[in-house]
Amino acid sequence: MNAALENLAAEIKLTNPENEGMRLAFGHACVVRIRHLLEEAEVIECVELLGRYLRGEIDRGAFENAQRDAERLANQHRGSKSIDGCGHAAVSASYAVANALNGKALQAASYAAYATVYADGGSFAVAQREAFEPEFSWQVNALRALAIEGHSLAQ
Repeated sequence: MNAALENLAAEIKLTNPENEGMRLAFGHACVVRIRHLLEEAEVIECVELLGRYLRGEIDRGAFENAQRDAERLANQHRGSKSIDGCGHAAVSASYAVANALNGKALQAASYAAYATVYADGGSFAVAQREAFEPEFSWQVNALRALAIEGHSLAQ
C-alpha cells in the first residue's frame, strides 16, 4: 500500500536474511509509534520483548516465545464492543505487533498505518488515500534512517 516504502525496501534488500536486524528494528519503530492503540497488556509486553531482543537483553529462545505469543494474541483479539468500532484500531495494532516480531516489516508497517488512520478518523478515513500520507512519509523516513545507520542486531 505504501509504494515509496516498498520501493525503498526493495532498494536496500530488506527481505534478505542478513537484514533481519533491520526488519526487526523497523517493525519495532512502527509498533512503538502505535503502542498507545494497544489494549492488551500481553501485546504491549511483546513490544517490550522485541525492544529487549534488539538491545541484546534476551536470548533467541525467549524472543521466539514472544513471536508465537504475539501471533496468538493478534488472532484472538476480540475486536470492538463499542458502537463506533474504535477497537478496530487495536486489532490492526495487534497485527502490526505480530508482524513486527515475526520479521514481516512491511506488513507491520501496513497494519500500523491502518491502525493510526482508523484511530484518527474511523472507517471513513481509511477510505481516503491522503489520510495515510503522514504515516507513510514517517515510515519511509524511519526505514531510510535505519538503512543509513546499517542497523543490525545487538547480539
